Amino acid sequence: MASHPVVHIELPASDPKAAGAFYADVFGWSITTDQQYDYTMFKAEGGPGGGFVKLGPAGDTGITYKPGEVLLYIDSDDIEASLRQVEAHGGRVVLRKMEIPGVGWWAVFTDPTGNRMALFTALKPA
Repeated sequence: MASHPVVHIELPASDPKAAGAFYADVFGWSITTDQQYDYTMFKAEGGPGGGFVKLGPAGDTGITYKPGEVLLYIDSDDIEASLRQVEAHGGRVVLRKMEIPGVGWWAVFTDPTGNRMALFTALKPA
């Protein structure tokens, strides 16, 4: 069975760039912004990286970001198989597998308690 480490963390923020500046100033995290997606990302030494997402609806995904609802992304070699396991064990699929162009794929589910989590498969280099 493949390991499924946490590979990305998203922190909701009213102003993602300001949130990035806060964490850079307070903790020394490295902050970059992907201009294509206007997505501010962080890298904390020794841990997984992540990004700051704007509060509110995320396009047409049905996902809404709210304060305090951090989203952890779990690595998955097969998102569809992972979602079947989620459902078989009492979880619920919130967002079916969806492409992030040029990056990979993601999906969102809730565990039986209602905690929202994400799955991620990176695009494999050609």
